[in-house]
Amino acid sequence: MSRTEWGAALTMPVTADRDHIQGPVDAPVTLLEYGDYECPYCGAAYPIVKEVQSRMGERLRFVFRNFPITTSHPHAEQAAEAAEGAAAQGKFWQMHDLLYENQRRLGDPDIRSYAETLGLDIEQFDRDLAEHVHAARVREDFMSGVRSGVNGTPGFYINGARHDDSYDVETLLAALERASA
Repeated sequence: MSRTEWGAALTMPVTADRDHIQGPVDAPVTLLEYGDYECPYCGAAYPIVKEVQSRMGERLRFVFRNFPITTSHPHAEQAAEAAEGAAAQGKFWQMHDLLYENQRRLGDPDIRSYAETLGLDIEQFDRDLAEHVHAARVREDFMSGVRSGVNGTPGFYINGARHDDSYDVETLLAALERASA
């Protein structure tokens, strides 16, 4: 008989061939975010993460995984699939940034215009979204978050342990500095 374990530690390790990563693979500290492109708290965390990345430089590896909360955010799933569709064309981080920077405009025409802005193959992008080509990847991210104890977004993990404190710049930076020591 198998049983599902629920905890507050990362259950699916970060891997370079699967995850969306910014920063050195061998950085002393990894900040992983489970995020939802339509979540206002994730939107507020977006510039904080950018600031922390800027201040820590090469000492930080940042990883993003999708955690669309579709019961509250009707465009979150489509936005996550759009980010993965952009990833398939080598432009995940550019789409990720556009989605957060335009969080109040996540309808289909908006997402398509972001794909055009990024110079994506629009026919392929449209087909991927229409056929939900990347839905399984989004679901895999989501379920790994559930198994890791994500109970809201943004859900942060530092070196695999859930960060339950505030994610204001100074608090998050202090936690990352402690983890990198």
